[in-house]
Amino acid sequence: MGLLDFAGSVGASLSKAIGLGDDDARAKELTQSLRDHGVTIEKGMVTVKGDTVTVTGQASSQAEREKAVLILGNTKGVAHVDDRITVVPPPASPSQTTQPAAASAPQSTLYTVKSGDTLSKIAKQFYGNENRYSDLFEANKPMLKDPDKIYPGQVLRIPAASTH
Repeated sequence: MGLLDFAGSVGASLSKAIGLGDDDARAKELTQSLRDHGVTIEKGMVTVKGDTVTVTGQASSQAEREKAVLILGNTKGVAHVDDRITVVPPPASPSQTTQPAAASAPQSTLYTVKSGDTLSKIAKQFYGNENRYSDLFEANKPMLKDPDKIYPGQVLRIPAASTH
């Protein structure tokens, strides 16, 4: 994904904003935030320099990679995330002949929420069906806790449209 830009002034707050204190302490807090959200990046490392967060390591799927980047980027004080995560699917069991679909999923579109947006409105825009808001909610869990609580400047994952 490379270097991604975020609003910086919106999002979840750490104990103090990134860039206003010890970058090493902020990196530890951001690493804990990934754990708290249930996101696992093997051999992962988060570093902070001012308002830029760099994350390295291996994700088991494209979705896991994207969630890690969004959790970090949707943190108050983070303006940029340098994504250096690689996707390394777990080894197939002897009974599997192909990779799991989740590991080979295409990269999602990243969408920045605008004033007046709802998940239904975004679903209508991307999928042509406002009732698919639940797909967007599921794709952005655990970052989203409630489908009615999104905010302008927040960046969401919009997985490629699939037929239902």
